[in-house]
Amino acid sequence: MEHQQRSRTRLSPSSDTEDMVMVLAPRLAYFAGVARTEHVTRAAQEMDVPQSTLSRAMVRLEQDLGVDLFARIGRTVSLTPAGRTFLASAERALAEIQRAADEVRADADPATGKVAFGFLHTMGSETVPGLIRAFRADHPRVRFSLVQNYGEAMIERLRAGELDLCLTSPVPDAPDLVARRLDEQKLRLVVPADHPLAARRRVRLAEAAEESFVTLEPGYGLRRITDDLCQEAGFRPRIAFEGEEAETLRGLVAAGLGVALLPPPAFPRPGVAELTVTAPRAAREIGVAWLDGHPDTPPVAAFKKFLLSRRGNLLP
Repeated sequence: MEHQQRSRTRLSPSSDTEDMVMVLAPRLAYFAGVARTEHVTRAAQEMDVPQSTLSRAMVRLEQDLGVDLFARIGRTVSLTPAGRTFLASAERALAEIQRAADEVRADADPATGKVAFGFLHTMGSETVPGLIRAFRADHPRVRFSLVQNYGEAMIERLRAGELDLCLTSPVPDAPDLVARRLDEQKLRLVVPADHPLAARRRVRLAEAAEESFVTLEPGYGLRRITDDLCQEAGFRPRIAFEGEEAETLRGLVAAGLGVALLPPPAFPRPGVAELTVTAPRAAREIGVAWLDGHPDTPPVAAFKKFLLSRRGNLLP
């Protein structure tokens, strides 16, 4: 069959890639079916589409590409060299589409689907493992993709669609998010074991006004809470060191490099004393957040319902 100049205007090489994909994508499966059977009628029967629809789709595909993909003898067809080249890529594209479809269906399966769940570093040692263990008592095959990060970074990933839910503090207040307060965690003033305040059980935060503080970096929710509590106590904290993880800060305190406002540790840390702050009230709210209007898959909906049921009983 001779290659002929198509009379219909076709996509030019300068056409946008997106335009080309919009035109070609719906016809790839038809093309692969005809190429596999080398017979238009048989392909139409196998794919359960009218033969006329299939024939027109192949003609339009060739017109849009500007090349002949098939040599035709009646209803029997054979691939041209251009058709064989196109088929190899079309089959890879269709296989990738099938893989993606299988993946999203699997992630949405009520029994075995996946939840992308973010949480604060300070909740990783006890709180989150305990929550997942309790949830999986009734949903043993649900899978989790876990992300530990600070609050602002998790909110960004929530907005980007990379997370379904996140546990964070402070509880965010934004028009595109839904957030629910779940629990409250008291903060302690952590001082070196040989510090003059170490023998005390309770302390007013103002008594630490002259101390050097070790804190989390700006952008972390606990850093914002520390700054706000110190301001409420009548001073601006003198920052000696900034870090990214609460237990690292405890180590800095144990080394005598400053004091810190931190949530209780999972296990007692030697070298420090942890004091109850009597004034101002030192606590942080823990909440769960998700993107407003974002549809939940069944496993995400189940885990969200479970988290909300733990209101007031989230922390160990």
